[in-house]
Amino acid sequence: MERQESWAQRDWAAWQGAYDDPTSSLARRLATVRRRIREALDTAPRGPIRVVSLCAGQGRDLIGVLADHPRRDDVEARLVELDETNVRMARSAARAAGLTGVEAVAGDASRTDAYAGIVPADLVLVCGVFGNITEADIERTISLLPELCAENATVVWTRNRRPPDITAAVCHWFEKYGFRKLWLSPPEEKAYGVGAHRYAGSPYRWNGGQAVHVRRLRRPPEGRPWPG
Repeated sequence: MERQESWAQRDWAAWQGAYDDPTSSLARRLATVRRRIREALDTAPRGPIRVVSLCAGQGRDLIGVLADHPRRDDVEARLVELDETNVRMARSAARAAGLTGVEAVAGDASRTDAYAGIVPADLVLVCGVFGNITEADIERTISLLPELCAENATVVWTRNRRPPDITAAVCHWFEKYGFRKLWLSPPEEKAYGVGAHRYAGSPYRWNGGQAVHVRRLRRPPEGRPWPG
């Protein structure tokens, strides 16, 4: 009988290596996410910019943008990631880029406690999350994002487009919980979806101790990582 690979058993640091292949869908997705991050920073008001990243991996998306962005010194960011190897690599990348305002912490990104002291944030990254949890947990995650968001915050998110493609449902949930769509990747890119939504509601009072989502990883087809 084929052994099912659990979330805890997966080597997430090795999984990140797919980003190094410029022909992979993950590399294309990363480039798209970086463009959305750059746009959010370009249009941010003067002053400090707070950023949080859920399940941040090695921080390739945010760190890759901040390395040469003119607002880099305005950014205070927390990258939350459970895999300690990925956390060490994110810290190393931030140090190498001279990003003193970026911290990578080993913690459970599914708990709101992980964001104490850094929220409300102006930019929230939920990349590589929605493809690995149930649809009910996707909606729950989106419903709690207002607690992490400052007024007019931007949320950048990803979700693969493999059948059944639930991109329309994800956009509906964002609208349901007070967000408006800024940008959505075209359906012609069938391997992944990237979206950017702006929080149009009033800031919520942050409540610690809640579960943002429940990790339920499905095993991908052999040799193919989930884009998320």
